[in-house]
Amino acid sequence: MYDFDYHKPTTVADAVALLAADPDAKAVSGGHTLIPALKHRLNKPTSLVDLSGIAEMRGIRREGNALIIGAFTRHAEVASSEVVQAAIPVLSFMAAHIGDNQVRNRGTIGGSVSNNDPAADYPAAVLGLGAIVHTSSRKIPADEFFLGMFTTALEPDELLVAIEFPIPEKAGYAKMKNPASRYVMAGALVSKGPAGVRVAINGAASCVFRQAEMEAALAANWSPEAVAGIQQPADDLNSDIHGSAEYRAHLVTVMAKRAVVNAG
Repeated sequence: MYDFDYHKPTTVADAVALLAADPDAKAVSGGHTLIPALKHRLNKPTSLVDLSGIAEMRGIRREGNALIIGAFTRHAEVASSEVVQAAIPVLSFMAAHIGDNQVRNRGTIGGSVSNNDPAADYPAAVLGLGAIVHTSSRKIPADEFFLGMFTTALEPDELLVAIEFPIPEKAGYAKMKNPASRYVMAGALVSKGPAGVRVAINGAASCVFRQAEMEAALAANWSPEAVAGIQQPADDLNSDIHGSAEYRAHLVTVMAKRAVVNAG
């Protein structure tokens, strides 16, 4: 690693001020992406802003017809939360199947969503449930948040503070994971609720995206058969040693069917 200054603020305002004062500073949450990059000298921040001391970025609560999860809430906490299990069971299910025990007890929902790894789970939940991302300065609808591979609408000195999930009537998630890395090769989150019928696909492309044809089919007939005949175009899908674009296109339909079954 390179030398860097280390800061551990206790408020969001202090963290934002530290990031604004130093363009080369980096915020660190669970550290699953940043720490390996530092170890391999792929990133050289002048300072690290550790978010673990900010109490206002933690916790899970229900407010009316919405579930609000603090950005520093760890995957294991989402998985085991009775509040989450009662309001949006699919979030608990998703969190329980992220990585392994070590990842679930260290990684955070805010870190995952801010990083926007194409093969991450939580971006599918944010987009598929029509969530609202609360930052240190504004609120961003899910449809405007994810811009591309590892790219979001967050400004350099802006922090994701919490995520507001509208509580759906029903929702389900299914994924095909790489057996070695456990990253998603193709996944689908389907939901029906205040945000309408939504289908979010992760893992298959460079960024999570909505599958409009499947959304229309499920709006007319909520059943796995409704999406069974819909073929995802392979254009612009990922293709690598783990699976071709055509294979991932096939998986999109399979995972969407399974997600509808899981939703009930």
